[in-house]
Amino acid sequence: MTPPEPLTVRGPEDILSFIPHSLGYWPSGSLVAMTLQGKRLGATLRLDLPGQHVLADPTVFARTVCGYLEADENADGTLLALFTNNGWLAGPGCYDALLDGLELALCEAGMPVRDAWYVGDQYWRDARCTGSAGCPPARPIQEIRDSLLNTEMVFRGSSVGPAPEQRHPAGPVPGLHGAAVLEAEAVWSAQLDLRRQSRAQFAAVLRQWEAMLARPAEHLQRVSVHRDAFLRATLLVPAWRDAVLVMAAAGRAAAAAGAEEFGTFSDDARLEPVAPAAEQIRPDEVPSAANAPDAMSFAAADFCTEGLLMPGHQAGTPGYGNVLMGHDPAVPQWRSLDALDLVLEHLALLGGPSAAAALTGRGWIAWCRGRGSYSAAYLGEALEIEPGYRLAELLLELVRRGTVCGWAARKEAAWQKFGPDAA
Repeated sequence: MTPPEPLTVRGPEDILSFIPHSLGYWPSGSLVAMTLQGKRLGATLRLDLPGQHVLADPTVFARTVCGYLEADENADGTLLALFTNNGWLAGPGCYDALLDGLELALCEAGMPVRDAWYVGDQYWRDARCTGSAGCPPARPIQEIRDSLLNTEMVFRGSSVGPAPEQRHPAGPVPGLHGAAVLEAEAVWSAQLDLRRQSRAQFAAVLRQWEAMLARPAEHLQRVSVHRDAFLRATLLVPAWRDAVLVMAAAGRAAAAAGAEEFGTFSDDARLEPVAPAAEQIRPDEVPSAANAPDAMSFAAADFCTEGLLMPGHQAGTPGYGNVLMGHDPAVPQWRSLDALDLVLEHLALLGGPSAAAALTGRGWIAWCRGRGSYSAAYLGEALEIEPGYRLAELLLELVRRGTVCGWAARKEAAWQKFGPDAA
């Protein structure tokens, strides 16, 4: 893919307008830190602003922020933005001590703060300008929304959505279609349940998903009763669900090899595999690398690197654990993962246990992208549908512990919404 032209930053309003596009939403009550590599933007980190007990002594919090940003090994500077309406206060609720602590810690870490701003609902200002003499007045927030960089991002197809906690699922699903899918899903589930250990059925499942993910983006959410019902039914089998995630990231061979490693199959192959009739895909419909969708620049890592592996795997060896933690392959198949996210969004609309599996998959993809807030939201929805859903619980624990997906921690592997030259 030919990367787009680099983004041009003309002033602080351009930098601040980039943040909502990087995170996917306009933050509030947040500290946003962006690393710099010379004159280029590196990683973007968002954290909730701390409470009074931390503001009284921000040393530990500042060190934690440094630990997160050190994932960008090439960083030589930092930009800070505090999204709050309390940026004009003195005394309790004032963030001046927090900024001082951050500046000291980041300077000692070799990432000195080059600029910092307060951004409220109506106005924004330079955070370092504390006196009246020579300080520019607070400026309207509309300057950020009307910045040339924001216009350019919109022109490139980027959009700023609601915050994770404010999202509303798409829909509604037409009643007759929904009823038909659920009825067909029950039929498919009964047949697939008899074939959980069938190697031939496993291969048929992967073929269906592989064909689906190869379709153009605009076709991924088209309704089809038996196809949607079959795909939802396959997500109810944990081994197949995991294989779909691994296949999207690392390819079909990795999914098949991992299933063999875990002893998924039985030699008993009395039942023929079942699947809906494959939809035909014209050669001109298959996306090429030249028109693969753009994605986000190395940004929006909401948590720190910890490098936890699933039991039974070691770094550098192939396996589901390494793929699901973002350690293998070196660079995942982002186009396929983007397609999977769209399909899972569509399959989750009808609710039920299949939706819990689909939302868990979306939570994993968001975590791989470095979007911890969205990941937690999807995983929370999955657990509301099906309390105790094991994979959702495990992934949510990773997010809460501050573990970052291996791909999100490395610029060369990270999801790139804006193209590799965005800065």
